[in-house]
Order: sequence, then C-alpha cells, then structure tokens
Amino acid sequence: MKPTLQLTVDCGDPRRLVDFWTVALGYVPEPPPLGHATWREHWAAMGVPEEELPEGVGETPESIVDPTGQGPRLWFQQVPEPKTVKNRVHLDVKVGGGRETPLAVRTRRVTDKVEELTAAGAAVVRIMDEPGMDYYCVVLQDPEGNEFCVA
Repeated sequence: MKPTLQLTVDCGDPRRLVDFWTVALGYVPEPPPLGHATWREHWAAMGVPEEELPEGVGETPESIVDPTGQGPRLWFQQVPEPKTVKNRVHLDVKVGGGRETPLAVRTRRVTDKVEELTAAGAAVVRIMDEPGMDYYCVVLQDPEGNEFCVA
C-alpha cells in the first residue's frame, strides 16, 4: 500500500482550528463516513471504547480535507496541555506565485491573504522583507499560537 500523508496538530480547541484552517487553505471540514451522523458515531461503530473518546470528541469535524483531493488531510487532535515552545515543523501557505511572478504582485497576494487570516484570528509575528532580496513572506500564528508562513 502506498503511504499517504496526514498532518496532525495538537490543540485545545479543534473546532476553532478547523474553522481557521479552512479559511487559510481553502479546505473543507471532513464529513464522517457515509451512514454516520458524526465521527464519534463512526468510531463507536468501529469498536473504539468510550473511555478513549473524551466528552465532545467527534461530535463536530476535527479534520479538514482538500476538496480537490490533492493536499494532505489535517487532523486537529485535542490535547490537555497548551503549546509551550516554537514549532519544529510549520506550514507554508503559498499564495505568491513563485519567483517567476513579479515581487510587487507576490507582495500584494501575500498581504491580501495575511489580511484575510488576521481577520480570521491569526496574529502577525514578523514580516520577512529584506532590502535587496527578491522575497516577501509573513510569519503568523494561528488562533492557538502555531507558527506558519504566508509566502
């Protein structure tokens, strides 16, 4: 079987991050498998013991998927502890168009996306705009403080 990629994000409030990252990536909440009203119902039907399903888990979507089927699934896994250190892995939301696109156009695209994401709950950490460089990137934090870049 060919491996697939799922990105798992530990968090305190999966629903909040589902809402945010659907805006960031143009993904959609992943519906439960056919025949099940919720993921919790699906997991119970698979035999997952109730004690492994904390209250509320699986009642609303906790994962998002690329509607085109191209990108990886993101699962927002509820954990009891808060984020305490900088991410060792982060996501890059690429909207600029690459170096074949003029810098002014890339900068406008990135700025537009950053405005959309800050309205959705992101916070700007820093703008990477070095004089003389053909590069523009903004580092943000999602609503739970996970760092990511818009480039």
